[in-house]
Amino acid sequence: MIIIGIDPGVSGAISILENKKIIEVHEMPTMIDGKKHKRQVNGALVTQIIKKHLKNNKEIVLVVEQVGAMPGQGVTSMFNFGQSFGIIKGICAALMLPLYLVRPVKWKKHFELINSEKDASRTKAIQIYPEFSEYLSKKKDSNKADSILIARYFYDANKSFKADEIKN
Repeated sequence: MIIIGIDPGVSGAISILENKKIIEVHEMPTMIDGKKHKRQVNGALVTQIIKKHLKNNKEIVLVVEQVGAMPGQGVTSMFNFGQSFGIIKGICAALMLPLYLVRPVKWKKHFELINSEKDASRTKAIQIYPEFSEYLSKKKDSNKADSILIARYFYDANKSFKADEIKN
């Protein structure tokens, strides 16, 4: 089974795990848009990353962090974040892939990361996957670590997973 973990947003990441092993990790593909040259998620490149794994006829599930507005976040930021989240949901629907949404508190509790600093997920991912530590060596790699842990959470929580049991 292939599990694709996604930390949505323009600074997010996409991780692909197969049988608990990391196959790939990507920073979220982005593109420049509009007069103000704002970055936004590049849906075409996200689709390419996902479609590459459809060819081997293995079961695939996408696990996306279920995000919402955060206190103090500006209206424009919330809209852009929601747009990124919608792009990912649309790709899953178009490719007819099972989609599982997981709240941050759920996967963070599983890895004992509640009330920890953002960088703690990077430390946890390195503990679980020490062979991958060189790719998580910078503070900015915490989003990659989040996507890895989101995918791994799904694996740990759903060991007897069947694709048709997941509700979109």
